[in-house]
Amino acid sequence: MRVYLVIMDETEEAATALRFAASRALRTKGQVHLLALVPRQQFVAFGGIQATIEEEARARAEALVTSAAGSLMGEGGLAPVIAVKQGEGVAVIREYLLQHPETSALVLGAASSGAPGPLVSHFASVAGQLPCPLYVIPGALSAVEIERLS
Repeated sequence: MRVYLVIMDETEEAATALRFAASRALRTKGQVHLLALVPRQQFVAFGGIQATIEEEARARAEALVTSAAGSLMGEGGLAPVIAVKQGEGVAVIREYLLQHPETSALVLGAASSGAPGPLVSHFASVAGQLPCPLYVIPGALSAVEIERLS
C-alpha cells in the first residue's frame, strides 16, 4: 500500500498538499498519514505556565489534524493515520520517516508566491538523501489541476 505523509499546519500550503495526497491515495488505493508538529517553546516560564502553554499548543495541533482527518473521511472515505509530535520540524519528520519505512512519499505544499517555506527549502535540498520521494505541490494550482496531476 502506498503511504503519503502530509505535514499539517494551518497554512494553505498544507491544505494543498493534503488535497494532492488524498486524491493520490484514492487513485492508488493508498493511505494518508497526517503529522502535526508542535514546536518546543523557546522560553522557560514557571513550570505550571510552561506546561499549560505546551498543552494548549498540542491541543491546537490535535484539533487541526482531527479536522483534516474528518474532511478526508467525509470527502473520500479515507481513514488517515494521525500523529502529533513535539519538537523541531525537520528532526521530527526525519524521525517519522525512519519509524515508518512504508512511507511512499513526503508531500509538501509550496507557497503560491514568495519563498517556498522552511520545510520545502530543507527537504528539497536533501531530497536525494530521503528514504522516499519528495512531492512539492505548487500553491498556485487549482483544485482541478491538483486532481488532474494526482
